[in-house]
Amino acid sequence: MLNEIVLIVFYIIILLYSVIIHEVAHGVAALWLGDTTAKYAGRITANPFKHIDPWLTIGMPIMMLLLTGFRFAFGSAKPVPYNPYNLRDQKWGPALVGLAGPATNISIALIATAFARFISIPSGLKRDIIINFNDWGRISEVISGSFQTIFFELLVIIIFWNVLLAFFNLIPIPPLDGSKLLFSLFPMKIEMMAMLEQFGFVILLFFIIFFSGPLGAFLNFMLSLFLGITV
Repeated sequence: MLNEIVLIVFYIIILLYSVIIHEVAHGVAALWLGDTTAKYAGRITANPFKHIDPWLTIGMPIMMLLLTGFRFAFGSAKPVPYNPYNLRDQKWGPALVGLAGPATNISIALIATAFARFISIPSGLKRDIIINFNDWGRISEVISGSFQTIFFELLVIIIFWNVLLAFFNLIPIPPLDGSKLLFSLFPMKIEMMAMLEQFGFVILLFFIIFFSGPLGAFLNFMLSLFLGITV
């Protein structure tokens, strides 16, 4: 039981820092492009207390853990503030700031994938860990007593969260990061952008509800690409 609790704690910590690093990347990109808003707001930091949102970072993940029997959670951090009018590149600057988060998550997932690939444990054992990585009872038995299997399990969790965060956020619907690229590729009137951003969360909710099947298949496909390399 103790092993299961420890794994769940790591699962939550990895989620927390994956979303924090995602948000910090937005602030760093904005700073590089000329906007100091995130810097002076104290948001370019790994200190979790600067990024925690009571609902998105704590409430929602706990609720989802309880609803799924501690098998799955999802969360987010407070969005890092930035002023697009301060960016040196007014056309592509917002898109670059938006894409910095997913790009950072993909980079982390690739690094974790490379480490996992070269862990010297049997391929069958790797597949067993990948299939059961969030089945806490089963996985605690599979990785028990071996540092290499424990490390592989943690890398699988890192890959899982960062791939999920990266490709989910690339959906071109506000407030997700993909919308910034959409607005750069297809310029539209400020009024239209404001309306999409105002109702973006509702549109996103409908998208998730009515396209959950294709969305889930896409995310699973991207995840399988990364995890397949580790075996």
